[in-house]
Parts: sequence; C-alpha cells; structure tokens
Amino acid sequence: MKYILTNCKVFGSEKTKIYIDGEKFADPFPEDQADEVIDCKGNTVLPGLVDMHVHLREPGYEYRETIATGTAAAARGGFTAVCPMPNTHPVCDNAAVVSGILKKAREAGNCRVYPIGAATKEIGDTELAEIGLMKEAGIVAVSDDGNPIPNAGMMRKVLEYSSDFDIPVLNHCEDRSLGIGAMNEGEVSTSIGIRGCSTAAEDIMIARDIILAEYLGVPVHICHVSTKDGIRMIRDAKARGVKVTCETCPHYFTLTDACCENYDTNFKMHPPLRTQEHVDAIIEGIKDGTVDCIVTDHAPHHQDEKEVEFSHANNGIVGLESSFALGYTYLVKAGHITLQRLIELMCFNPSKILKLGRGGMETGDDADLTVMDLDNEFTFEKDKMLTKGRNTPYDGWKLYGETQLTIMGGKKTYEKLC
Repeated sequence: MKYILTNCKVFGSEKTKIYIDGEKFADPFPEDQADEVIDCKGNTVLPGLVDMHVHLREPGYEYRETIATGTAAAARGGFTAVCPMPNTHPVCDNAAVVSGILKKAREAGNCRVYPIGAATKEIGDTELAEIGLMKEAGIVAVSDDGNPIPNAGMMRKVLEYSSDFDIPVLNHCEDRSLGIGAMNEGEVSTSIGIRGCSTAAEDIMIARDIILAEYLGVPVHICHVSTKDGIRMIRDAKARGVKVTCETCPHYFTLTDACCENYDTNFKMHPPLRTQEHVDAIIEGIKDGTVDCIVTDHAPHHQDEKEVEFSHANNGIVGLESSFALGYTYLVKAGHITLQRLIELMCFNPSKILKLGRGGMETGDDADLTVMDLDNEFTFEKDKMLTKGRNTPYDGWKLYGETQLTIMGGKKTYEKLC
C-alpha cells in the first residue's frame, strides 16, 4: 500500500505530509499514485511508541490477555513495538517459547513484539536460563520480572553472562524480606489497616544492583522505580559513570497511596503507590534525565482476581491505552517536560537500551508512526479499551493525547480518523 498523510504536524520537522510506500517511509510522490490519502485533521504525527515492559500473558494465561488482544491495545495506545515479560506458563526461559510468542505476534500483526527472556530457569534463581539460545531465537533482554533476583551471586552471574551476549538485564528491585505488604508502608496503610511495604525494600536492591554494575563494568536496568532514594542513587551512579538505566510508570507520577483509602484494588500494584514526596522525586528524575524510560508495566487481570479483599487482590493495572495520554497531560501540558523529552522516554530511549533501531522517520526507515490529537480533551473510558483487562484506575479521567491512527510497517493497526 502507498499512503500519503496530509494536513499534519510532523514531530521534529517542518513537514506537513508523510509518504509511505510499502513498509517504509518514502520520498514525496504524486497523490494520484497513492492508494489512500489520509487527512490527519491537523493532528501530530509521532514516531511509533516503544514499551519495553508489558505483560501479554500468552502462553498460559489467555483468560487475562492474549498476544492478539494485548498488541491491539498497544496499537490503540500509539505503540508499534512492545516487549513482553517472561512470566508466562510455561515460562519464557527457552528458545521454543520465544519462537512461539513471535509466531503468535506475526499472526496478530498489530505490533512488533520483542520478547524478554527469563534470567533463570523457571524464574527460580537457582540456574541460569538458556540465554544464548534465546537470543538466537529473538529475545532482546533478560529479566525474572516480578520475581527479583535475590541472590547477589546469581545476579552477578546473570549480569556477566548476559553481557557476553550484549543484552541488558532488567531487574525488579525488591528485598522480599521487607516487601511483603500490600501497599506502601506509611500513614495511610496504618490508618486503613493494611500491611505496608517499606520503600527500603526497593532501595536496598537498587543499591545492590548499582554496586554490582559498577564493580563488573556491565549495564543494568532498574525496572519501575517508585522511590525518591532510588532516584537519588541512580542519579549519583550515573554521575560516576555507572552503566545504569531505569524506567518508571505513569502511575508513579500521577497517583499516591492516598488512592488506596477506599480499598479499590485498581490502585494495588507492585511496587506500590507511594506518597507525594516520592511522586515529586519521580517527576524531578524525569525532568533531569535520571529516568530513561516511561513504561506501562501493562498487567491485565481477570475481574475475579481484582474483585477480592485488597490484601488478596493481584497486583497491577493495564496501561497501554492510557500511558501516552497520561504522560502528555501530566508531564508535557503540566510544564514539566517538552514533547521531545516525552518521545525520548517513550520511544528513543527504550529503543536505544534494547538496540531495537526504532524511532526513525526518514526515507527508508520502517514506517512506524502514530497520529495523536494533542489539542482536544477526551474522557478515558475503560469500556472502550481493547485489552481484555478492565483493571484501570483511570476510568473517567479527562486527558489530552488521544490516538487517532497507528501505522506499523506501513500497515494500519488502529484508526479513529474518519
């Protein structure tokens, strides 16, 4: 297909038109040669977004999400590339599972999928997974995801072995001996009678991973940072030249633990929501470059897994369809960062860390883009989401940055423009 996108503002350019020929961005050609001329109605064309931390649940938990539904949700959120975590069943700790995920992703055709393999077999912290064979099959990183690698000796082995294959290690930083509560430990948890999880649980393991990365001279990536001291330590380590990168999520700069006061399990996640001082520190880390990426940690659950007592509910929320709008509304429109910085956080930096080669919009680059309405407010509605999960705390929120069109590899994967 040959497309011309007209009447648009192109990110990082003075152009008002985009040309696509097949799977690539193209030089200008006459309109009568186009299969379709798409009027973007003055909206903004951005490079396709990249989410380096999602849960697509397949194989094994298709009742929560499938690769097809998860990638459809990704396209609706403006994403053209996502990286699913390995906590599937069976665990993505071998080449066969990696190949199966990639096959399902190709069949769905909604989004580029770059699997993340388990660091240890069965995410068990006792034996290294088949990292080399998984890389040959298509993984771009390793992680034990929500199961932090508690043993420092094993973490060292994972870091050293992964560096031989030139792929990063992503670690959920949490000392489980301190992190057994259902929400942030503090005044709110005490007042509502919920066992709390200390910020120290996260900070202690961030410190350990920074020490190991500095000692070994290899990179480490810290997942979903939520604490002010975590930000401080990562900032200081970067200043020393340590090869550390990190990510955070929209819920850590838009919500606080006060949201848990009515026991709504849509606010239960891990790491838990923190107090306002931590939210302020996360925003400052986003502003000054300490935070490298914004990810969703998209975690769909079945309704029955959320509509239970707060302490027993599964952790996590869905986020692929709300992430960009939350970032644009609460970071860009709020005056904290520029649109350029938001695209660095949600496209360029994740691509760079994982060596994906995404984000280019020049002639010959893969035609991955999204068109966003940055000017008009919309109401986010969970019943219109394409993900199977309905576990979002943002239902009814007024936001800016609604996706109008997503194209991946020259193929329309989501379209609202009419």
